[in-house]
Amino acid sequence: MVSLPDAPALSVDDVRAAQKTLSGVARTTSMEGSRHLTSLVGSPVHFKCENLQRTGSFKLRGAYVRIAGLTHEERARGVVAASAGNHAQGVALAASLLGVASTVFMPEGAPLPKVAATRDYGAEVRLHGQVVDETLHAAREYAQQTGAVFIHPFDHPDVVAGQGTLGLEILEQCPEVRTIVVGVGGGGLLAGIAVAVKELRPDVRLIGVQAEGAAAYPPSLSAGHPVTLESVSTMADGIKVGRPGNVPFKIIGDLVDEVRTVSEDALSSGLLLCLERAKLVVEPAGASPVAALLSQPDAFEGPVVAVLSGGNVDPLLMQRTLRHGMAAAGRYLSLRLRLRDRPGALAALLQELSVADANVLDVSHVRTDPRLGLDEVEVELHLETQGPEHCTDVAATLRAAGYTVVPTR
Repeated sequence: MVSLPDAPALSVDDVRAAQKTLSGVARTTSMEGSRHLTSLVGSPVHFKCENLQRTGSFKLRGAYVRIAGLTHEERARGVVAASAGNHAQGVALAASLLGVASTVFMPEGAPLPKVAATRDYGAEVRLHGQVVDETLHAAREYAQQTGAVFIHPFDHPDVVAGQGTLGLEILEQCPEVRTIVVGVGGGGLLAGIAVAVKELRPDVRLIGVQAEGAAAYPPSLSAGHPVTLESVSTMADGIKVGRPGNVPFKIIGDLVDEVRTVSEDALSSGLLLCLERAKLVVEPAGASPVAALLSQPDAFEGPVVAVLSGGNVDPLLMQRTLRHGMAAAGRYLSLRLRLRDRPGALAALLQELSVADANVLDVSHVRTDPRLGLDEVEVELHLETQGPEHCTDVAATLRAAGYTVVPTR
């Protein structure tokens, strides 16, 4: 049993009670094998596909359990939350299912599809602030002014218990599991899984994954208390949290074996792998366990379960991330070179690229740069390639044809 600061003790029995509360509400999401990662790791790797959960992420679990536990009087006052996306949708649907009015504050720059989905699930959406911290402050003020109950995304025992139901499902679906890898923001999901799993299977290794630019847990665990980062920066907005929650921090410190970090390149490569190999749409935060497996495949004892925590990715971010992932995987090449500004010069260049089997995605010309001669033009090319070796071959082909190649990445 885990002792929580300023909260009741939390055990696997609380997670089982949450599972009963969620019966008929949250889906038991599928477990899918990954042949590619299995070959890299050297033992079975499975995806726990929480990106296929209702609302597109695990957040419905904790939000529903938290709101279901409110008194009749509290429900009558309504609930309020702050989120850039996943928690917003989870609270909106949970409140609608329970007949509770909900108000959700979202940043002014929140992706329009997430704003629209939150409204469609029944919440009143209020756009406020440029970053989530400002939005969070506005939501807390609203709660104080109106009496609405603030639903925290991760720092409450009921939320942690709700997220922990995912851990029970993992043990049921993959009883032979040896390692579970989970993305970490505030820590509610990892803490809930830890409570469920470690009491039943203390031999299972639990590994949390954070983005390098938003990794509050490593310094916090070293200090022995939650530490607030001065700044956070990552494409993975689902785990872009600058301070661990008090409730999950204690659990993670006591029960989790390791918290490691991954780069932005690894995150985009993980997302690309999910899309291409598993045919699964996963947001960068949800791909963080895959990024960890790709970064150091020999560090994980299998069978491994990687939790794909969400699939709510903005289409524009998906486009940028896939492009980033292709570059990280050596399948996207940008380069610049100079040509004589005369008819047929570009056609000749494109012919060389065709011979090299490079797919041209974009071509741009610069004619006004003072560094160029009167009869010169600079061309920037964006190419799709077959991998790092092919990138090298393409550049070598162009140099052999007499072009001066200047890579841009």
